[in-house]
Amino acid sequence: MTQRTLLHIDSSILGDHSVSRQVSAAAVARLTAADPALAVVRRDLAADPLPHATPASMPADHPLSGGKGDAVSQQALDEFLGADVVVIGAPMYNFSVPTQLRAWIDRILVPGKTFAYGADGQRVGLAGAKRVVIALARGGRYDDPAFAAAAEHAETYLRWVFNFIGVEPEFIRADGISAGQREEALSGALRSAGELKAA
Repeated sequence: MTQRTLLHIDSSILGDHSVSRQVSAAAVARLTAADPALAVVRRDLAADPLPHATPASMPADHPLSGGKGDAVSQQALDEFLGADVVVIGAPMYNFSVPTQLRAWIDRILVPGKTFAYGADGQRVGLAGAKRVVIALARGGRYDDPAFAAAAEHAETYLRWVFNFIGVEPEFIRADGISAGQREEALSGALRSAGELKAA
């Protein structure tokens, strides 16, 4: 029987002060407690960032690489492809995701590996068997739909990215961190992480 794998991604630059890191760690703890056989693969995109995308820095499996590609980028893609569960710590910086996380996403959106286009030109997601849990930390609040539609480019972007490859992500939200609600937001998100259903 093949061992199941959980890929744990963090992208916050704030170290121990990061809310998204605390919540992603709590989610991983919950899921591994529920299934101790899950093997955890860890990637810290702030401590060990991937370079911005160029043809030479893409995975060998990416058409842009010309079949050569970068070994570290290929490893990042292979980690994602091999994972049954992915937990991502994703803060929102300046209304979007950190560039470190965007660089990782550039490595996993690969034609023929995570998505394809059929003969009719319709996109087909190829990663639908995965479970993706995103610990999202935001400085403000996005309860107002009009404001969220105009200013929120983290959850909306991540949902679109994973839907594009066939996955419906789960979000654990910690909102209002910079608006005087840090402790309330953190405690609520940690509680939600502790209530995740088994992977």
